[in-house]
Amino acid sequence: METSTIREKLPAPVDISHHFSRTTKNRTQSSIKDFYKYFAIPGIGNLAGGLPNASFFPYDTLEASVALPQRFTPTPNEPIGPPDALPAESARSSSNTPQSARVVVPKASGTTDVLRKIDITSALQYGTAQGYPPLYSFLRQFTREHLHPNVSYAGGPEIILTCGATDGFAKAIEALSNEWSEEKDWIREKEGLLVEEFAYMNAIQAARPRGLNIVPVAIDVEGMKADGEGGLEDVLKNWDPSKGKRPHLIYTVTIGQNPTSGTLGVQRRKDIYALCRKYDILIIEDDPYWYLQYPSANASSTAARGSPTSMDAQPGQNYNSEKSSGFDFLDSLVPSYLSVDTEGRVVRLDTFSKTIAPGCRLGWITAQPALVERILRITETSTQQPSGFVQSMVAELIMGPQTPNDGGKGGSKNGEGWKVEGWVRWLEGLRGSYERRMQTMCGILESGKFLVKSGRRQSMSTDWGVVDKVQMFDFVWPLGGMFVWVKLNLSTHPLWKKIDHAKLSHALWVHLTTEPYRVLVAPGLIFSPTTEIAKQKGWAFYRLCFAAVDEPDVEATSHRFVAGMNSFWRKKDLKDIEESVRKGVEEGCIQM
Repeated sequence: METSTIREKLPAPVDISHHFSRTTKNRTQSSIKDFYKYFAIPGIGNLAGGLPNASFFPYDTLEASVALPQRFTPTPNEPIGPPDALPAESARSSSNTPQSARVVVPKASGTTDVLRKIDITSALQYGTAQGYPPLYSFLRQFTREHLHPNVSYAGGPEIILTCGATDGFAKAIEALSNEWSEEKDWIREKEGLLVEEFAYMNAIQAARPRGLNIVPVAIDVEGMKADGEGGLEDVLKNWDPSKGKRPHLIYTVTIGQNPTSGTLGVQRRKDIYALCRKYDILIIEDDPYWYLQYPSANASSTAARGSPTSMDAQPGQNYNSEKSSGFDFLDSLVPSYLSVDTEGRVVRLDTFSKTIAPGCRLGWITAQPALVERILRITETSTQQPSGFVQSMVAELIMGPQTPNDGGKGGSKNGEGWKVEGWVRWLEGLRGSYERRMQTMCGILESGKFLVKSGRRQSMSTDWGVVDKVQMFDFVWPLGGMFVWVKLNLSTHPLWKKIDHAKLSHALWVHLTTEPYRVLVAPGLIFSPTTEIAKQKGWAFYRLCFAAVDEPDVEATSHRFVAGMNSFWRKKDLKDIEESVRKGVEEGCIQM
């Protein structure tokens, strides 16, 4: 049965227009953008549009040498045993020069079909706010048929291209929340945003100036908790109206959560979604790391500790048994909130930042059509559309020339595009490269989290050797993402009872940056969405990123981190700690 036929038999998404902001409700279609549809009439003498003539664009072609989709070695989709079972990164060539292709975006492609036309003439001209038509068309089909083939509402989701996930979040929050001012608005009108108790702070800092309550929800190794003390149900059920309206929005990163690396299983998603239905809440799901899920993490955690990271989140099993994506790799990934979205409550943010490059500033929103239409109206009078340079280069890379002899070349050796198969293979290779880095770092941290001290003790009759093991830190083997969230066990430090705990953490952070360790980690304080969390426990965590350094350096840097921890735990003089703090202040380090 056709996908479209199946979707038409599903219930329609619920009406969420009561959540639209006042400004969003008042937006109308751009009369200028609406007029663009007439520009595509074949043979029309266009005297209406205020468009510069494409012959004056100084670019005759856009060209780049690009990777082939097979450049990086994948890791298995199914869970495996010890980390040495992961396939190593293959040698690129005898000259150590990776094989590549040459992408060319031509001046004019020679076709009038806007969904197939990839060229400078169209890409660098004023365009529709939905996105560059050929790339929009590709991503829409890829999203609906391959990424999220099991969305459970009639008609399925719609998409709109963005200037990256940050832009997507800014538009979602503008569409779905009203600004609030203490000087002129009643407290009863103050809206709120539910977030993980450690969160990606760019989103928080975009929402807070709008006057939103930032409301932390307790987390565990998977991510946001549905129940229990501080969990979502507890927060909503016991909401204090004197703080404002009960929040109607959740912002969450569900795969490789930034900064904690948590990966939310399907059952937890169902539990949270059920609460969203009960309390009429929308979910903004920011998912830049979705393709970076690591089946080996559960096995490695079990081998090292006797239990997996999660019993619910199990990357590697088939999550699309109802309807396959068409690719074993995509089927093996823990699915989006969209997979349980029966009412159109999920607003998903995707990005090319982690799959191509952050400088692309290119992504897309997936949501129910009524909300996408409102975000389209916002886009028409703000960013208008992402960069035409970027959109055309990405479109040519993946899609390739759409007509014979149009002068374009895609990202394959034969000049065609990568196509869907090549794009998925590229994603598999990226996952493999990051998974090997994760295993390298976590293996070193696992073996180095204890300080081992040996000595001798005497009694009346004899003396004997003694070995003491002191645990300095702990962490969770990440099931996805780019980070390891390290929990400091500062209570085992010799000076724990003699100094302020946040100050001790600050001294450690500075100590790690000094010779011979020279390691920079991100303190948990900068991911604390409220000052209360920062004071209570933000100082007790560090975020380590295994993605940021070159693969050969992951091992050396991880060893230096462990050595720095060992060295710091041997400090017994308060003067050493004070010196580290003083040095940090003088050198302009982060003020904790």
